[in-house]
Amino acid sequence: MNQKGIAIICNLDTRGEDIRFVKDLIASRGHEAILVDFSMEEPPPFPGDVRTEEVAKRGGLPIEVVREKYRSDRDTATNNQIRGASAIVGDMVRAGRVHGVIGIGGGTATLVATSVMKTLPFGMPKVMASPMAAHPAYIDRYVGTRDITMHHTVLDIVKMNPLLRAQIVNAVGAICGMVEMTQGTNIEFDRPCVALSSFGFGEMAVQGAMGMLEEEGFIPIVCHAQGKGDRAMEEMIRDGMFHGVIDLCTGGIVEHLFHGNRDPGPDRLMAAVQTGIPMVLGPCGLDILSYGGRADMLEKTRDRVQYVQDALRVQVRTTADELRQAADVIAERLNRAKGPWTFLVPLRGWSSLDREGRSIWDPAADAAFVERLEQRLDDPSHLRRVDLNLYTQEFARVAVDEFLGLYRKAAEPAAATAAAK
Repeated sequence: MNQKGIAIICNLDTRGEDIRFVKDLIASRGHEAILVDFSMEEPPPFPGDVRTEEVAKRGGLPIEVVREKYRSDRDTATNNQIRGASAIVGDMVRAGRVHGVIGIGGGTATLVATSVMKTLPFGMPKVMASPMAAHPAYIDRYVGTRDITMHHTVLDIVKMNPLLRAQIVNAVGAICGMVEMTQGTNIEFDRPCVALSSFGFGEMAVQGAMGMLEEEGFIPIVCHAQGKGDRAMEEMIRDGMFHGVIDLCTGGIVEHLFHGNRDPGPDRLMAAVQTGIPMVLGPCGLDILSYGGRADMLEKTRDRVQYVQDALRVQVRTTADELRQAADVIAERLNRAKGPWTFLVPLRGWSSLDREGRSIWDPAADAAFVERLEQRLDDPSHLRRVDLNLYTQEFARVAVDEFLGLYRKAAEPAAATAAAK
């Protein structure tokens, strides 16, 4: 087994002995354990392999100022240590010394360690062991859209005991197993990649489109449009990972407007709009709002049709007025698109729920969206009506054929430029 380097991002001043145990465990697996100490409160009981003084200096402040700020302006102190640790760990990754990262600790350690992890490449092993791992108010801040594995220790990382020991051993086993088996961060593709947004009520079309894209020589990569997944898709488009997108599940627009559970944030669609990759869009998910587990919102919308999957997933039918507002947002963004695009409108319903005979079926509300979108688009010819339900293989065929046309259209200028040279 080849030795790998594992950075342990920690605050030794409050959890020194527990972290020493982590380091010894990693070393017992034959790996180099590198303590990156960001202690802010007190001098640690023993120095890290990367001392807190180094972390502070790299962040821009001397450690004495960090300690003073920790008592009077904790946010400044914490952000300084995040900057410093991120820069140092990044250097070690680029030098080939670090192949994985683990964080162990409570609230502050979790914030600092996961903030550092977010700066590291996709595919690099990242594990955070913390009693905060399941905290609903903080988990989005800790993980966001990054590939960070959270290990819920249940217990606080304070004073070793048999129960805590079991959790730390599991966490160390996770990071060691990851670095031993990882493919690394140099992920290579031999064909162009196409992103697809997916959602349970539209997945038949997505599944069909996947196979069709593969037959045409593309690698389809599916992003789950549950809020985090479509936000991650936007980020990866900006990072240049995709050559095009079939974005049939755009419901995140209404989720953001009306505070649903699948809110992807305020920038949905904008990555493809601004980068100019070809895109085919559809309205799946715009027909419903996800309010499961939200007694206040379910009470507020009790007069509407509601589809109950389970206690956590309750879908509420969107109104014509809500859809008009969504159309305004979508049109405003698509009018700025730098590349080719088409918005497909399935006339027989937008999802497996939104079809004749199902409770969510509301063709009048759907039509209000289409009418407003057509009014607001600078060039309504981008809007294409399809006499199908979205949740069909036939709709998938239409979407893929439309994408292929746009993709080839986008490739023509590049080919012409290459030929001229």
